[in-house]
Amino acid sequence: MFGYLKLILIFGGISAIGGGFMYVQMLRAENQVLTLNNQKLEGSIAEQKKVIQQQIEDTKKIIAANRELDEKNKLLSKDVDSLKDRFSKVNASGKRRDIGDLAVQKPALMQRAFNRGTKNALRCLEIATGAKLNEKEQNAEKKSEINPECPSIANPKYIPYNE
Repeated sequence: MFGYLKLILIFGGISAIGGGFMYVQMLRAENQVLTLNNQKLEGSIAEQKKVIQQQIEDTKKIIAANRELDEKNKLLSKDVDSLKDRFSKVNASGKRRDIGDLAVQKPALMQRAFNRGTKNALRCLEIATGAKLNEKEQNAEKKSEINPECPSIANPKYIPYNE
């Protein structure tokens, strides 16, 4: 009977040692998998940090561009208001100027004025949409040299009160 008991204990001990060995091997394999997963996660975190940083930089650029557009919009609004004032001037007799009557009385004069105004307004649109200023526009300082439709964006050196 002791023989069977010894055999069972020896077999049980060998089984426990073998099972423990298998368990340790399984833990090592699982550890390797977890280590690889951790490395992948760390790489993913680094990539996400780069993406977040790029988004922050892009946001700053967008905000700067919006500020620049707001400034241009304010300047253009001033020019539009100035243009509105030109068409609603009161003449010496106290009446508002009627462009239709002027066109009938002086068609050649009005045609030149409209053509010049249209040319200037188109140049204002070009500048507002990103065209570069030419040398004449950059250096204009006198009222006779400026684009009267949008002096604030077309003629940076022009100061209205210096004449």
